[in-house]
Amino acid sequence: MDNFLQPYTFQNGLRIDNRLVMAPITTKSSFFDGSVTQDELEFYRQRSGVGMVITETANVNERGKGFEGGLSAAGDQLLPSLKKLAGTIKINGSRAILQLFSAGRMTNSWILHGKKPQSASAIPALRPQAEVPEAMSEIEIIQTVDDFVQATRRAILAGFDGVELQGANTYLLQQFFSPHSNRRNDQWGGNLQKRMKLPLTVINEVHQAIRRYARRPFILGYRFSPEELETPGIRLTDTLNLVDQLANSSVDYLHTSLGKAWRPAINQTADQDPINLQILKRLQQKNR
Repeated sequence: MDNFLQPYTFQNGLRIDNRLVMAPITTKSSFFDGSVTQDELEFYRQRSGVGMVITETANVNERGKGFEGGLSAAGDQLLPSLKKLAGTIKINGSRAILQLFSAGRMTNSWILHGKKPQSASAIPALRPQAEVPEAMSEIEIIQTVDDFVQATRRAILAGFDGVELQGANTYLLQQFFSPHSNRRNDQWGGNLQKRMKLPLTVINEVHQAIRRYARRPFILGYRFSPEELETPGIRLTDTLNLVDQLANSSVDYLHTSLGKAWRPAINQTADQDPINLQILKRLQQKNR
């Protein structure tokens, strides 16, 4: 347990003072435009001191807003807000990581001021009152990739130490990976490899942005949900294949989104090893 209090240095040279990490906590405390409030800053100030703080998720474009009170990184006008947030997190030595997302179909036309949600396909979520989203066009997909890039640029300029791509919790990157929400038959969907394309493209383009704009060590994380309850849906075998690709990518760390750290798979009950242990074994095999 003492290892939690020991420093850790990522391969790119970024050092954290200890191995305690604050996972994202959605507070819905931002202003209507996604800029940070004083209450929000106080929330993070009180938690500064752990090795790394990952912020609540910030939308990369207006169409990706998931809820009222959400943090935003969708425009340069938000740079002063993001600078305040990064500076507050770092007051007591924490590294500041900005989580980035687009909500995809997990929003609604009321939050989007009359615009329909968008997703990989026009398939609604299996949630009460879920709206049927619009299937994204090729141009809209490419624009969304660039929106992640521009949000990363803002994170660098604002003084953050890294970004985490939110590929979990049913949001857009997961929607493209999921066979439930992605029924496309083009380069962005169909088989497993094509369903991985958007997350891997965003990772690659964000990495290029880090190389272009960062003048200090800046890390890239990827968060994912290992399973879905829907049928069809993501199964652990799908995720382990994704992990293989992530292990070969420019990602500095992986973040599994689970209710319990040592939970086994729900859908594949024959193997009762904890999901995190199976992922760790997969990574170790890739690193041999």
